Order: sequence, then C-alpha cells, then structure tokens
Amino acid sequence: MASKPSIPKGTRDFGPQEMARRNYIFNTIRQVYELYGFQQIETPAMETLQTLMGKYGEEGDKLLFKVLNSGDFLTKVNDDELVERNTLHLAAKLCEKGLRYDLTVPFARYVVMHREELQLPFKRYQVQPVWRADRPQKGRYREFYQFDGDVVGSDSLLNEVELMQIVDTVFTRFGVRVQIKINNRKILTGIAEVIGAADKIFDITVAIDKLDKIGIDNVNAELREDGLSEEQIEKLQPIISLEGSNDEKLDTIADVLRDSETGQKGVEELRFILGMLKDVLNNELQLDLTLARGLNYYTGAIFEVKALDVQIGSITGGGRYDNLTGIFGMPGISGVGISFGVDRIYDVLNQLDAYPKDAVTSTQLLFINFGEQEMAYCLPIVAMTRQAGIRTEMFPDATKMKKQMAYANAKQIPYVALAGESEMAAGKVTLKNMETGEQQLLTPDELVAILSM
Repeated sequence: MASKPSIPKGTRDFGPQEMARRNYIFNTIRQVYELYGFQQIETPAMETLQTLMGKYGEEGDKLLFKVLNSGDFLTKVNDDELVERNTLHLAAKLCEKGLRYDLTVPFARYVVMHREELQLPFKRYQVQPVWRADRPQKGRYREFYQFDGDVVGSDSLLNEVELMQIVDTVFTRFGVRVQIKINNRKILTGIAEVIGAADKIFDITVAIDKLDKIGIDNVNAELREDGLSEEQIEKLQPIISLEGSNDEKLDTIADVLRDSETGQKGVEELRFILGMLKDVLNNELQLDLTLARGLNYYTGAIFEVKALDVQIGSITGGGRYDNLTGIFGMPGISGVGISFGVDRIYDVLNQLDAYPKDAVTSTQLLFINFGEQEMAYCLPIVAMTRQAGIRTEMFPDATKMKKQMAYANAKQIPYVALAGESEMAAGKVTLKNMETGEQQLLTPDELVAILSM
C-alpha cells in the first residue's frame, strides 16, 4: 500500500476558500499601492549565494536554503573535504544558488542591476514567497509571503507621509482598527548621546516598553541591572515618563535632546511627518519612543502597526534606510519602505470575520442540468451571464437535482437557475435565491439585470 503523501514541515496548502481570502488581502493592498503610483516587480525564487550570503548576519546565513548545483555536484569536492565535514566550506563548493530569504536584498540587487533603466524616485511593490530554514512552530513557517513597498532614490519626507496614508487606507478598507506607531532612529541615537550610553540604546527601549506593566521604579531597577549609572537614569526620567499629545511629547524630547544635533534632526523629521498627517488619517498615529525595530538597518523614521481588536503582534512595519544598495557597491541611494504581514493580517481578518461576502464567493450563479435538451437551451444564457461579468457554472452532469443543490450549498453559491419544459416554452428561466428560497421567473435579460445590480 502506497504511503500517504505529505508536504515539508513549515509549508502549507491553501484551499479555495483560503485562496479567496488571501487574494482579497493581496488585491486590496495592490490596489492601494497603485493609487499612489507604485509599480509591481518580481525577482527569481533563487538568487546566487554571492548575492545572499553575508547580508543577514551569521544566524541568517545558517537559515538560507541552499540549492545543490545541477549535474554531478561533487565534482569540485575531494574525498578529504568530504571526510572533514566542514558544512560551510562544502556548501560553498556544492551550491551556487539559494532560495531568497526576504524581498529586500533581491530588491537591492535589482536596483543595482537595472539602475540605468529606472526612473528615480522608483516606487515598487512586490508580493512573493520567501524561505527560511527555521524550526517550524505556530505562526512561524519555512515558506511564507511578504508584501513590500519601497520608494528609493528620494530623501523627501513626503514618502514617509504617503506610506502612512497607504497603511491607513489599507486597514480602513479591511475594516480593521489599528494604531500606527512611529519613532525615529535619530532620536534614539540622540538619547544615547545625551546620557553617554551609546551601546545601551536597545536595553533602554526594552526597559521603557515595560513601563505600563511593571511601573517606573521597576523600569529604573532594570536599567541599573543593564549597567546604567544613577546620573544616566536621572537624565532618562523625562523620556521614561513621556506623555501627552504627539506635539507635547516632541516638545519634551526636543528639550532633552537640545545638545544633540542628531536628536534634533530626528525631532524635526517627526514634526514634519506628524504635522502633514494631522487630521488626515482614519486611524491613530502615535509617537512611541519604545519602537526600536531594525536598529542596525533603519536610519530615520521607524513604523509599526498594531491591530486594536485582536491580540497579535505587529501586522505591518518599516522605516527609512540610507544605503540600500551599498552592499552591492552602489552607495548613496536612500529609501523608505513598509512590509505588510500577510499571514498575520489573514489571522486578524479571520478572527474579526471581516471578509466581504462577495470577496470569498467564487461562483455567483449555478445552472441546474436536467438533460441534453435543457443544457443546449441554457448554454447561450450561461454565455450571456459570463459576458456580463457574472461568475457562472453549468453543472456538468444531468444527475439528481438534490445532488446539484447540495453542490450549490457546499460552494455557497447564492443563486441557482432552473430551466425545464415550462421555462423553455416561455423563453425564460427560474432564478432561486438560495438564502431566502425566493423564486422568480425571468427572461435572460432580466436575469442578467438582477444579478448585475
């Protein structure tokens, strides 16, 4: 007996209903990006290891899926090297390619390779799967999708403003209440400069983030454990107890960072972004100094989005970076980008049951098949409804009506059309609403008009 087939751990099949929901998410985000002039690109699933290696740190390199060379992949390896079992050394000889780990490094490679063809600023979006040789667990997969949008070749803060509008528009269309958090890497750098603890900025943000849970005394105690002096902790108190409106918070930060040129620059950037977005967004935009994602990557504004009605981590994030293409020998191209967490957004919409009915309904109308004569009568009407954009099926077999109705119910098809002897004699069809049970005798034109409303 043949063994039951399976798929690799950390990967998933998506059935028709799941794909309908995922496509709703993809299409919604895609439409909003295009409203703002973004263009779609795709890059290969495989990149050369020369492109990928060394871009994600030592741990990231270990998580790269490497692809064996075609043909006799042992040609370049001698017996001594095999016996030695130096994995990294062998991988360099056995593999020239790997599956992409994210969309950012391939995008940087794309910009460098196609620089002469690109009109800067270049506004790109990209939705494709990525792969990581991680240990699978709940919510963590070896294959998953990323949906990125970036603007490169422009230092203008209008790009940050528009990305926040894109985020706001996307979640407004989803019907999901979110809080958009914003910070600036230059402000965090300024704080570290002012208190003389440049190497402790991550510890500081982690401790401040616990303020609501453990209180200010315990936050200060944690800072002491992290090696900060009493004087440094004292200087941090206005930052730790930061409250009020975004403008009031910025005033406090500006006062604390008055002696930091870098910090003041960060304050100016946030004042511009927050000022441009005041009374423009449907969702709350909140200045949050504890936001410290990508400290080794982002150089300016940092963004993160949290769902308000579902307990889940960040569902979108991003920020400004100054040297996307420097890793490939082309320094000086600044950019800013965001990444929508498609899988987490999917979980949020599922929990809130926030999918529009028509977004997850495939077929709208099913014609019942009573036999060859009836089928011949219905097929021209089926062609009419499809031409009108109504998603229509004709049941292929003249089987029992109960089975055909069960098919319609299983696929959640909202309307069924029936044409027997009396309907054919009158040149009409009977339209049944599967939800209410209501039936109407209609001409083909009337049928199209009703279902096109």
